[in-house]
Amino acid sequence: MTVRGWAWVTLIVLGALLAVVVAVLIPWQRPPAPRADQLAALAELPADRVARARALRGELRWNTYPAMLVGLGVALLLGLTPLGAWLVGLVPGPWLAKVLGGGLLVLAVADLVTLPFAAWRHTVLVRYGLSTQGWGGWAGDLLKGYAVGAVLGAIALLGFFGLTRLLPNWWWAVGAVGAAGLVVLLSFVFPVLVEPVFNKFTPMADGPLRTELMELAARDGVPVRDVLVADASRRTTALNAYVSGIGPTRRIVVYDTLLREAEPAETVGVVAHELGHAERGDVVIGTVIGALGAAVLVVGLYLLGGWAWLLRRAGVESIAEPKAIGLLLAVAAVVGLLAGPAQAVVSRLIEARADEHALELTGDPAGFERMQQRLSLVNLSDPDPPAWEQGLFGSHPTTVERMAAAREYARTHG
Repeated sequence: MTVRGWAWVTLIVLGALLAVVVAVLIPWQRPPAPRADQLAALAELPADRVARARALRGELRWNTYPAMLVGLGVALLLGLTPLGAWLVGLVPGPWLAKVLGGGLLVLAVADLVTLPFAAWRHTVLVRYGLSTQGWGGWAGDLLKGYAVGAVLGAIALLGFFGLTRLLPNWWWAVGAVGAAGLVVLLSFVFPVLVEPVFNKFTPMADGPLRTELMELAARDGVPVRDVLVADASRRTTALNAYVSGIGPTRRIVVYDTLLREAEPAETVGVVAHELGHAERGDVVIGTVIGALGAAVLVVGLYLLGGWAWLLRRAGVESIAEPKAIGLLLAVAAVVGLLAGPAQAVVSRLIEARADEHALELTGDPAGFERMQQRLSLVNLSDPDPPAWEQGLFGSHPTTVERMAAAREYARTHG
């Protein structure tokens, strides 16, 4: 069998394995709560706050979707025309310099084109009171994001083009393993190395709430290292909490805004939801799916590299040369766009299961419903968005779905 034949076999096996993992580990049999309960929950929310939330989402649509289209268009322009190859060719020196310099240059062009949309979005969030940042703080966080992206991009590009030079025929096999391993590694180190770049974390002071959260985690069989408070208020008024990390890096993180705005019982409900992700192994599941997806992408890139028409469009002779960085960006953009709706479906199902876990763990559906109301009103999220938008981009069940699920749980469990 030829090398290309082995690549096709590997792609089919990895794709099948990914499909099995998704089919087995994702809770597919999870219908939404009754629509009548959703409408009843919507009627109880303050009409003026719902109108304000929908006005915000309406304005953001004029930013989000054009930004998405422009970003995709720029990626395709850099990857399916010789422009990307030309930009990389501007960087003098050996292949290492072209990979690092050319990669940064291509990514910088893509980021600069969408920068006005990011600034526009910031002005909207400030006007609606969701962002507490001035332009200096906003720019600082933006630069931090670019820096983290540049480091991760440099690692990926050096690994990719280093392997293509060392193993010109079999780089895809080693690269698939390396890409999967990198996804797993990031799951461990992200909470420790990356999260502190954007937020300051301090241990929650000893007190009844901290004790209750630690006891909740212990009762749920989820060992955590600590309960931390993130200084989210320096950038937003939104409320949130999460459990991050795997194994020894796992910790409960609570936004300081949540501690100020919510009742302790409501904070417990949010953390119970997040513990549901840890107890059901959702982080591990996401890591496995991400690792398999990364491996599939690497093998797919090798097979795409044999498509002469695609290489001619990009103005390169091989996908293994640094001038093909623009082409890699275009492939990543298209894959991300196509995978987005599928990821949203999976995310909603997992989030709904975590909601159910929170209800079971706390036994407080009324408190859960109050928390969903507070989250929606403070975060200005549309409690009942258009079905098409929710289907394509919604990562969580809607507010009214979550409130209705709490009511159904209360009826079922007395």
